[in-house]
Amino acid sequence: MTLRERLLAQSEPDYRAFASSLLPGVEHVMGVRIPKLRRLAREIARGDWRTYLRTAEELYFEERMLQGLVIGYAPCDAEERLAWTARFVPKIDNWSVCDSFCRRLNPGEREPMWRFVQPYFRSPEEFGVRFAVVTSLVNFADEEHLEALLARLEEVRHEAYYARMGVAWAVSVCFAKFPERTAAWLADCALDDWTYGRSLRKIVESDRVDVSAKRAVRAMRWRGNG
Repeated sequence: MTLRERLLAQSEPDYRAFASSLLPGVEHVMGVRIPKLRRLAREIARGDWRTYLRTAEELYFEERMLQGLVIGYAPCDAEERLAWTARFVPKIDNWSVCDSFCRRLNPGEREPMWRFVQPYFRSPEEFGVRFAVVTSLVNFADEEHLEALLARLEEVRHEAYYARMGVAWAVSVCFAKFPERTAAWLADCALDDWTYGRSLRKIVESDRVDVSAKRAVRAMRWRGNG
């Protein structure tokens, strides 16, 4: 049985309809649940995963998702993983593949990845930008990188929806972890009005932000920025 046949055997018509509804513009969805894809990715990563990545088919959404998961699970050093990452990022064409690919890094991978993602904040591709932003909100919304991350977010000028929503999500994560510093940045940042407004909305919707902080954020809406 080929790998594609194994995936098709695990597909569910009802789940395919549900997943497709969340992926506008994405064709060729099998309907395989992500936990099943993760199990298969771990299995591949225990074998000849390099040959798999060099020859993998990618017509289906799940086939692209599987490649990204294998890159994350593969037993290799940071340099090799970044090489595979560079090959994979151009294949990302939807938020689900992107966000599943942006995993929490091991300590030795953090600084190489921080350097690696910098050009992607200025990528002409919607999901190149989102890759940089989501990787950063997962790994670099921390004491060491906060100011640099906020500066990168402020520089994003891509107008596509998933790039801008990624920025808003990242701002909300920074606020949840560092409310005073992020609020001071929001008071004078150069985010476009749409992204600024969505950032405030994401903060208010966050379960990690307390009531008093949400009250202050709601007041920001009336400054004409969202």
